[in-house]
Amino acid sequence: MAGHHVVEIFDEEEARALLKDIGVDPGAYIYLLPKAFFRFIKLKNISARAALIIKQEMLAKGGEAAISRSALSAEGYSDVLLMGNLKHYRLLLDKLKVQPFGLKSLAAEIGAMLEAVVLKRATIALPGKRSLDLGGRPLVMGILNVTPDSFSDGGKFSDTELAVEHALEMAEEGADIIDIGGASSRPGTHIVDETEELKRVMPVVEKLAGHNLTLSIDTFRGSVAEACLAAGVHIVNDIGRLQLDPGLLPVVVRHRAMIIMMHNRLQMPSEEPYKDLIADIIDELHQSAAQAEAAGVARDRIVIDPGIGFGKTPAQSRYIIRHLHEFNSLGYPVLLGASRKSFIGKTLGLEVDDRLEASLAVTAMAVMNGAQIIRVHDVKESRRVIDMTWAIMQEKGHDGRARVVQ
Repeated sequence: MAGHHVVEIFDEEEARALLKDIGVDPGAYIYLLPKAFFRFIKLKNISARAALIIKQEMLAKGGEAAISRSALSAEGYSDVLLMGNLKHYRLLLDKLKVQPFGLKSLAAEIGAMLEAVVLKRATIALPGKRSLDLGGRPLVMGILNVTPDSFSDGGKFSDTELAVEHALEMAEEGADIIDIGGASSRPGTHIVDETEELKRVMPVVEKLAGHNLTLSIDTFRGSVAEACLAAGVHIVNDIGRLQLDPGLLPVVVRHRAMIIMMHNRLQMPSEEPYKDLIADIIDELHQSAAQAEAAGVARDRIVIDPGIGFGKTPAQSRYIIRHLHEFNSLGYPVLLGASRKSFIGKTLGLEVDDRLEASLAVTAMAVMNGAQIIRVHDVKESRRVIDMTWAIMQEKGHDGRARVVQ
């Protein structure tokens, strides 16, 4: 084929490099770059009249839009699948901004989603004059369970000195964050009360606060978060996305802490089954994020977690990981916690202590699909997998050209 090949472009920098490589006039970049990135956007429950307008306008701009056959009657509601490059969307949004049926506000939402797909690199200020660099190389959150009943390492670090030693070891191995948990939330367990939770975590928090570490407390309770943040913790990792304890949000606001909000249908059962797995999870996470922002939590201090295994089947958990990049449309950093979880065991028939390699495979997929923080038990191995995956993703080639698939 005389050296012909298919070119795969991952970002604007690579598109520019490719245009420069073939000698394109730089003045043409502004016209060519918007055509280089094709996006699918799924809109939910759009009125049939609005859906018809969207389809008509997207077709007129050179893109495509798929709607329900029933919407052709202009009655009821329909999902809409938009298909086009950035130029198509720019032209579409200009038109929708002057249309009725709520299309002006919908245009703003679509624009925000397109902007959010590529997370901007940012340094986030945390309490205690610490910070996190998000949007670059993914961060490792090391799991420190000080519980007797956690599914993987229950009882292993219940002793304060052993827990502190393990935390320092994880930091040495490359953990950017140490996540301290004192109340197991595994399926079938009874979550201990706040008195017992505080008894378990506070001695560890107080000792670790004297070290140069970024600390997270894995709790949904406002009282536990209050005590830990006051003692030097920087992040609250909430399995209840602010819904299990109304007292948690004011604590986060007061301390200006970062909040990780995890989707959960294990401790928070829903009467409705999933209608659209990814869309339903995104919608519920968006509700919690909006609640946090309305209360005064800065947008850049919010992280979302799709909650692998928490009320999801193994197949659903695998599907979430495969489609993890879709959560970037909310515009918040994404954390994935899948280390050693039961969906791995059920997928491959493995016991907890034999899930390292599979956990690392999930970690690599998570990085490739846009996760900014990976929560793990095995820090050293995960750090290496993340760094290697990231290095490959950033590789532009020895001559600065875009990556190619032969």
